[in-house]
Amino acid sequence: MTFHVQHTDAQSDARAGVLHTDHGDILTPIFMPVGTLGSVKGVHLHELTDDIGAQIILGNTYHLYLRPGTDVIEAAGGLHRFNGFSRPMLTDSGGFQVFSLTGIRKLREEGCEFRSHIDGSKHIFTPEGVMDIERAIGADIMMAFDECPPGTSDYEYAKKSLALTERWLDRCIARFNATEPKYGYSQSLFPIVQGCTFRDLRMRAAENVAAKGADGNAIGGLAVGEPTEVMYEMIEVVNAILPKDRPRYLMGVGTPANILEGIARGVDMFDCVMPTRNGRNAQIFTWEGAINLRNKKWEREFTPLDPQGTSYVDSTYTRAYVHHLFKAGELLAMQIASIHNLAFYLELVRQARAHIAAGDFASWKSQVVGKLSQRI
Repeated sequence: MTFHVQHTDAQSDARAGVLHTDHGDILTPIFMPVGTLGSVKGVHLHELTDDIGAQIILGNTYHLYLRPGTDVIEAAGGLHRFNGFSRPMLTDSGGFQVFSLTGIRKLREEGCEFRSHIDGSKHIFTPEGVMDIERAIGADIMMAFDECPPGTSDYEYAKKSLALTERWLDRCIARFNATEPKYGYSQSLFPIVQGCTFRDLRMRAAENVAAKGADGNAIGGLAVGEPTEVMYEMIEVVNAILPKDRPRYLMGVGTPANILEGIARGVDMFDCVMPTRNGRNAQIFTWEGAINLRNKKWEREFTPLDPQGTSYVDSTYTRAYVHHLFKAGELLAMQIASIHNLAFYLELVRQARAHIAAGDFASWKSQVVGKLSQRI
């Protein structure tokens, strides 16, 4: 995997680049739809690729390990062959999911013991075991196993947690280097910068991660309840240290405004369940702001979901029609809204990339970011 920065913005840290993988190139900045169980909820593969233009999607290590199981995925020849997605994929380490299982997991130096949310069976994730699972899944980008501490953690807990994450990272790297890809193409391992909202811990974590020389690096543990401005501050602190010639991935973020602000601070890759989760709950994103299509005000609004979204595949559907589908409980409503939101997010980063290349990203961002944060 290689990464090349092609354009930079003179008034911010935004950059446009290309990430080369064995399953194809990824033009950055990029948003990655979340396919937790190997599928993006409610969206067919042809819609993801041909209509929405997704260049890369995510799979979730925790969920895929439990169901269908790595034995099934490995027998199929890896996740690409199992789900039919021929473009690049990324797997998270399952750390966030495991540590969110409050009350049914035990954390120790070896790893994290937990009980399945499906049947209560007992399992343990270790750094070595997670590397083996991600090798079996076969994503182009594998994430290191880390602890994602609560956003409300005090300094002492955050410091202790970071130390554990750093020891686990060394074990992940050792296991990754001692094993080979299973399906004839290369895989890359991305470390994750933690440290909660403490500046010195984030700096320490970023310096440690930068020293590993990985193909790319991630920023985790943000958008978990801290004020938005604090999140932006932590991104700035970390990106001042992470190498500029490697892609930077901000995990689990976020709103359209968050993404533009992240790009302005030098982030290249994003993922979030918001486009599909909010879509299933009748919220769509537009260039004028977010809309709740269940509201009666859209009952006779016979305009496209986003009048400015002329390139969207669902531009023929009206707000009134999709309002009707939601009120009637039709499954098509959730599908249309999910596809629309994903198309909007992909168009957002495409336009950001175009404005970085044109040299006017900062001024364009300042014009649109306020509207994107509105609810209409």
